[in-house]
Amino acid sequence: MTEFCLKPIGVIHTPFTEKSETPIQFSRSNALGEIELFPEYAAGLESIDELSHLILIYVFHKALNSTNLISKPFLDDTPHGIFSTRFYQRPNPIGFSIVRLVERDGLRLKIQSVDMLDGTPLLDIKPYVPEFDTCTPDKLGWYARRAHP
Repeated sequence: MTEFCLKPIGVIHTPFTEKSETPIQFSRSNALGEIELFPEYAAGLESIDELSHLILIYVFHKALNSTNLISKPFLDDTPHGIFSTRFYQRPNPIGFSIVRLVERDGLRLKIQSVDMLDGTPLLDIKPYVPEFDTCTPDKLGWYARRAHP
């Protein structure tokens, strides 16, 4: 199999320095943060301030690459296959979040709904487009069966 080498395009700054501090998901966070884009990617920000929401793809830089394919998610006491959870220790420690773009200031993007650690390497930014990025699931598996707190 081919291996891929990914190069960060910037750094995500947040108020969270410990995993225990981070919100469980972006949809449960109002926390503010900032993207610091590296200068060589400046042209890629053209028209970004016309968007309200962004999809961020990043590296769980403090997570160990794991070959353990079974994990216990935060919201359930039963172990599940890693690909049916959003647990951060994964074969490829890649995360994603949807954030609100609050303001652009040059190479800095002020964002809301951050749920990642300070210093997180940013791999890509994509626009959130409701026509493409929403769906109504038919099944939710273990998540639907879990005990609600």
